[in-house]
Amino acid sequence: MYQNIITAPVISEKSMSEASAGKFTFRVAKNADKKQIKKEIEKRYKVNVVKVFTNIVKGKKRRYGTKRTEVLSSSWKKAKVKLKPGQKIDVFDVAAQKG
Repeated sequence: MYQNIITAPVISEKSMSEASAGKFTFRVAKNADKKQIKKEIEKRYKVNVVKVFTNIVKGKKRRYGTKRTEVLSSSWKKAKVKLKPGQKIDVFDVAAQKG
């Protein structure tokens, strides 16, 4: 089994608005499948996962340096996790972090 399935939570305006609806977004390992993601999130955050949605985010072309060389950032896998109603993950709770 792959060690680091969940790389990091995705904190963006869209993911924070979906968090209030019970959907939480994570950056995950590219070779992780939905069953592994579900198990890892249930174990790490002690919540009940209802559904897992995954997609591959393509890398973007960026220009760097004085010669403006073009570099392609690597693609990554994103997983959205829907929890049972009433459950939440504290990483996405912005109101608790401010206070």
